[in-house]
Amino acid sequence: MTMAGAAEPAGPPVGQPPGTTQVVEVVEVSGLFDPILVDFVERRIEAANERGLVALVLRLNSSGSVVSTEDFVQLARMIRSSAVPVAAWVGPSSAQARGASAQLVALSQPGGVASGAQVGKAGAQVLPRDEFGVLFGAAANRARDAFIRFEDAESAGLVPAATLGDFIINLEGVATRSIEVDGETRREPATTVRFVQLPLHDELMHTVASPSVAYLLFVIGVGLIVFELFTAGIGIAGVVGALFVVLGCYGLAVLPVRWWAVGLLLVSFLLFGLDVQTGIPRRATVVAIALFLVATFTLYDGVGLSWVTVVSALVLLLLVYLRGMPAMVRTRFSAIDLGREWLVGEEGTVTAELAPSGAVAVRSAQWPARAVGEPLQVGDRVTVVATRGYVLEVSPVTD
Repeated sequence: MTMAGAAEPAGPPVGQPPGTTQVVEVVEVSGLFDPILVDFVERRIEAANERGLVALVLRLNSSGSVVSTEDFVQLARMIRSSAVPVAAWVGPSSAQARGASAQLVALSQPGGVASGAQVGKAGAQVLPRDEFGVLFGAAANRARDAFIRFEDAESAGLVPAATLGDFIINLEGVATRSIEVDGETRREPATTVRFVQLPLHDELMHTVASPSVAYLLFVIGVGLIVFELFTAGIGIAGVVGALFVVLGCYGLAVLPVRWWAVGLLLVSFLLFGLDVQTGIPRRATVVAIALFLVATFTLYDGVGLSWVTVVSALVLLLLVYLRGMPAMVRTRFSAIDLGREWLVGEEGTVTAELAPSGAVAVRSAQWPARAVGEPLQVGDRVTVVATRGYVLEVSPVTD
């Protein structure tokens, strides 16, 4: 959509020497405002003022901020006091700015929203009203609790701009030219438009600090370390697991985490490990699943996880600890000195009630077992009378 009324500037913007190339810089701002993203935006504002750009545009898609109120207010002050106008466009379609991010859009010079995008659910205003005024003006109450979309953007003081190009050509000081497209006259920027995004290293750490990625890195990392404890020696799984845990801990440290929930996650893995050798889910597994779910749904304070992330983590965990690891442990303990052909006649102890299926400990190894005859209780002494695959058939020891 092209809006009427934009005049082509007669000369360079204030602060830009005559004869220099006019530049609009578009900065990609995606994800939560964490320390890395805030520092990046502040550095781009400083560079824009040093180079005398026409404007700095934040192409925004963010669900909020996880930095301190003081750091966020400092960023807002830089945007408000910048000699180079700092604009914010929420787009493309399906993008959103909510929470503290929506408040930045409201104070930008100007703030815009694409068709299909939305701004709002800003919550209580964190920027001091005596300094920044009431954001969104007459639409402040609506923006606090609901989203403002393309259709009603102007009522909240925002610019409806279907595309980034439409938004840029209507910024003050941006030179434009007319072109013919399919018989229609359209305007495009004559000013140079330059796109900037986070450097690769910063992008990696910013991604690590996103809620879903930090959670999955931590969970997978701890799972790999526990897996390595049941194997002989330290291998690739242990090294990768340690790296994942380090990255996950960095992400969790940046995000608003309830650390007692992190403790519950660790306890759940400990309980899963207790049942790995039996190959049969027992009370420890049931408790572990419950703790894992409680920890997952309470891990973040004010930041949510998608259902896809939660379900994926739970399914992977159950596949590994109920199927994969028991099979691996049985393979490990099926060496010649613990081969099943030697188990017939061996004595053991019931470790999970046999009614009729459960588990027994034979030669310090846990085995799935089935009682021959009456059910057996935990602690009963048994004798292996036969094997069916990896399941032992046992009967009570007769003195």
